[in-house]
Amino acid sequence: MKVVILCGGKGTRLSEETKKIPKPMVKIGSYPILEHIINIYRKFGYKEFILALGYKRHIIENYFKNKKFNGLEIKIINTGLNTMTGNRVLKLKKFLNKEENFLLTYGDGVSNINLNKLVNFHKNHKKIATMTAVRPPARFGEIFMNKIGSVKKFDEKNQIRTGWINGGFFVFNKRIFNYIPKKKNCMLEKDPMKLLVKKKQLSAYKHFSFWQCMDTLRDKELLNKIWKKNKTKW
Repeated sequence: MKVVILCGGKGTRLSEETKKIPKPMVKIGSYPILEHIINIYRKFGYKEFILALGYKRHIIENYFKNKKFNGLEIKIINTGLNTMTGNRVLKLKKFLNKEENFLLTYGDGVSNINLNKLVNFHKNHKKIATMTAVRPPARFGEIFMNKIGSVKKFDEKNQIRTGWINGGFFVFNKRIFNYIPKKKNCMLEKDPMKLLVKKKQLSAYKHFSFWQCMDTLRDKELLNKIWKKNKTKW
């Protein structure tokens, strides 16, 4: 199975870094988060990657031109500067037409997800799309109180107990392309997902362990801190 990584966004919420480089090239430790993501898949035996580029694409192109990744096939595709995620995926259709299923993720999140279990879940449920559901790390302490405001319990930055969000590690059947409208500015996470839900063709694989995206400078600093302390976290 091939792995698609969406690397074309402008990353405006991390503008301290992305004014100069695309977000997937922001470093965690000594190398870009994009390389960390590739290594997550590589650990599970995936060797064929398609990078969907856009904003400041030449920086990613030059990086992969000048660095050897032994045993990996990395195809770099320019999917446009202002292209939305749905349109980026649609532009890759011709590179994926021989695949029954393919994996997809964003270029800004890491996890210790078991990709074998994710793929098996997808195949067993026989849906067009499988989304990884994660519980986001809490940014603030959670307060438990009674009706009159007396605090019963306080958890400082504990994992959020309820609510799941899109963790960005997908498996798609090739029929996904029938669910992405050709209209301009189609976000993968909006119309296609709503249609999949309506047709009962979207499954959620719950991942209970480590997951962290890099949306802000705070997230970048947190990931660097985690990597420095525990390189096996993801």
